[in-house]
Amino acid sequence: MDIASFLLIAVTAWLVLRMRYQRARIALLGHHLAGLQLERGMETLTQGYTRAIHEASEARQIQVLESFAQTERTVAAQAQSLADAMQRESEQATRMSMLPFCVPYAERFLPAPTRDFRALLRIHAAGLRHVVDNESRLGPKDRAYHLSAELYLLQHSCHWYCKSRSVADARLALRHQVKHQQALDAVSETTRSAYLAWLRGPG
Repeated sequence: MDIASFLLIAVTAWLVLRMRYQRARIALLGHHLAGLQLERGMETLTQGYTRAIHEASEARQIQVLESFAQTERTVAAQAQSLADAMQRESEQATRMSMLPFCVPYAERFLPAPTRDFRALLRIHAAGLRHVVDNESRLGPKDRAYHLSAELYLLQHSCHWYCKSRSVADARLALRHQVKHQQALDAVSETTRSAYLAWLRGPG
């Protein structure tokens, strides 16, 4: 077998393995999202906040923002439900690679550079609840700004778990014109400090 044929077979096998691995992760997360309206609620809020910003008067902006109060509470509650549901999954099934690209089954043979998605979901759920409950006494516009970032970061984490860190970065930039670091800088201090500790890992 010549080198070109060997490389073609190796690349094809790698792509098939990666596809199966990612499909399994998408199916696992999708199973827990199936009974929730979390994705729809997140989309309603992110689109609604954008619409509010483009309102002509500040009074109208605030009126629109305040109309999403129930949706915000629902999203926060459902993020907690997702976090609780994922706790029942095994650690091996919920480990995430810290590498920028997908390495199928890295959690099995490279456990050190991985983190637990279950812990990350708990961070997101707590952060969303913190901002929704407005424990920092933010005004409506500042609160919506921080909530948008919380939602973007949660979405990024789900894409990272299902695909890879680089894919999550690209989707965040394409869909919302926001970089990962920008989202991280804009979330609450509660979320940011816990997220950075999760990134650093134990030690």
